[in-house]
Amino acid sequence: MILCGIGDEAGNSLASQIQATRELGWRHLEARNVLVPGFPKANLHEIPDAAFDLAAAQLAEAGIAVHCFGSTVMNWAKKVADPHEVTLGEVRRCIPRMQRLGTRFVRVMSFKPDDDEATLPAEVVRRVREVTALFLDAGLQPVHENCMNHGGMSWRHALELLDAVPGLQWVFDTANPVFNVDRSGPKPWPRQDPWEFWTHVRDHVTHIHVKDARWNPAKNDADYAWPGEGDGAVRRILADALARGYDGGISIEPHMVAVFHGAAADAQDDTLRSNFVEYGRRLERLIADIRTGG
Repeated sequence: MILCGIGDEAGNSLASQIQATRELGWRHLEARNVLVPGFPKANLHEIPDAAFDLAAAQLAEAGIAVHCFGSTVMNWAKKVADPHEVTLGEVRRCIPRMQRLGTRFVRVMSFKPDDDEATLPAEVVRRVREVTALFLDAGLQPVHENCMNHGGMSWRHALELLDAVPGLQWVFDTANPVFNVDRSGPKPWPRQDPWEFWTHVRDHVTHIHVKDARWNPAKNDADYAWPGEGDGAVRRILADALARGYDGGISIEPHMVAVFHGAAADAQDDTLRSNFVEYGRRLERLIADIRTGG
């Protein structure tokens, strides 16, 4: 089992992300957005080549491996109506960088559905199948996240997508069902149940995002919590995963600290890093408690 965290949750700068990882005694990172000196912050597969060279050197010097690329490929910010070349360009930039870093897993999605959409379009399936094949042909493993995308509309949609896309695997996010509706039945759509979603996709899960939350109707959004203190069934899911012999990645995504635009990057990094480290320590204690039957 590999413990890691989504890097930009530990700071804007890659230096802060590395510092938090090492403070926890971990040897892996899930890379998403990075900031290296002299270049703007962007996803690891989108920063310029010179910036990526600096990032690769920083990681190598620190002895930190990238377990998974948190890519923007087909993510919730994109629609299937967008030009397919946008997706293919991201994949083409992602593959050689993953290979250079020795990274096996890449998080992908399946485009944002329209507000009233409840079916899995054939074009979405076609594109996810093509992207999956491109990564697999390069010796890399795409994992689809249950999020605000077509495959995340319910556990039934997830299984439909997995059945239609050979070789695709899953990254399960424990808190995303808390704020996503289940579009598999008639309206009004209820919110998803994290445990129910997990039990239907767990045989396909090779990576887990630990995030916890409670739905707040007053603000029509989620309030994020320490692992095991929200409605994401974190303890129950991890206990089940471990009992079933799960030995893949478990990656923290605290989501508890707001990033304030205009605030000093260094000050933000200190706050993010502190929260990330505490979150990681709480996860370690939770896993230890599960293993000892506490």
